[in-house]
Amino acid sequence: MTNSSSLPNHLRNIRHVFVDETMQDSPITQRVRERLASTSHADIPWTTLPSGSDRVEFDQGKDQALYLKEYKGKFLRFCPGTRAYHCCGYRIIHFGENCPMRCSYCILQAYFQDRILKIWANQQDLFSELGDAFGADRNKRYRVGTGEFTDSLALEHLTGYAGDMIEFLGDYDNVALELKSKIVDLSWMDSVKRPDRILPAWSLNAPFVNEHEEFDVSTLKERLNAAKVCADAGFRVCLHFDPIIHYPGWKEGYAEIIDTIFDYLSPADIAYMSLGSFRCMPQLTPIIADNFPDTTYIYNEFVSGLDGKARLLRPLRVEQFQFMVNRLRSHGMDKQLYFCMESTEVWKEVFGYAPSDFGGLGKHLMAQAFGE
Repeated sequence: MTNSSSLPNHLRNIRHVFVDETMQDSPITQRVRERLASTSHADIPWTTLPSGSDRVEFDQGKDQALYLKEYKGKFLRFCPGTRAYHCCGYRIIHFGENCPMRCSYCILQAYFQDRILKIWANQQDLFSELGDAFGADRNKRYRVGTGEFTDSLALEHLTGYAGDMIEFLGDYDNVALELKSKIVDLSWMDSVKRPDRILPAWSLNAPFVNEHEEFDVSTLKERLNAAKVCADAGFRVCLHFDPIIHYPGWKEGYAEIIDTIFDYLSPADIAYMSLGSFRCMPQLTPIIADNFPDTTYIYNEFVSGLDGKARLLRPLRVEQFQFMVNRLRSHGMDKQLYFCMESTEVWKEVFGYAPSDFGGLGKHLMAQAFGE
């Protein structure tokens, strides 16, 4: 008999679960079984796959599948930046791939050409690798995040992965963990031992972009309200404007969301905030055009950057950066602001200084993450 309880909207299209045969008894698999059993999705099929098989046969359409996989690769990685621009230098904890939400600008569309949401169910292998890395030198600090190849919290309702990660990292005070998301799930808060080492983070954008380019996500006000709940509980939060989109009326739109932030938060509540202009690999543009035919910003004026990605012409993106930085500074923001993947010249033109003036971006954000 199917339970009437529903999954969150962003998970409602999951119609099949695949699991590696070696992962059938893993704690993550058992948890997903138990949590699905109490929802309207209790009767969806489960298929066991041979170990090491990447062949997942799934009639996709708009439906999605969840794949609980034994991952054999490296879990702790460096951010895939480029030396041509200033990278924030954080480390990635790779715990899964793909995302159930649909944002027109998302680079994951170019990485993953399917609707299969992968989660690494061999969690103990992940924790073993992290323990070896973080425990080798307790004086070496790490700023890490899980939101690079998937959303940090999108599958939390089923997997509880972030809660497990936080509980594990509670023994490592040399690690600051950022949880970056576009949805609201605060169930992980119960696992926190040290709020000063957990950085809940949300992506923001202009209301027009949120309405027309982001689907199956929490609203901007829901995200900001969650950020306030976290700040009131003693956490410092992170916010990210990336990508900033150039569209008619962008000044009014970004002014509105910037002003709204400070109805919920004070500058002291924010550990850091990134600003990044829309940029993409050449192969992403036709994918966006195909998946989101009403999208128009991809036809703006772009030039190929030093990293081979299409970037908005520098005068246009500098204009946007200057407008947003000035607006944020008027609210009391300053040292928390940084650019994601921009040149020294753009830094100096907008901020009046470059990362080298304060010892490098990675060093600066490490200090911000640890509240220094």
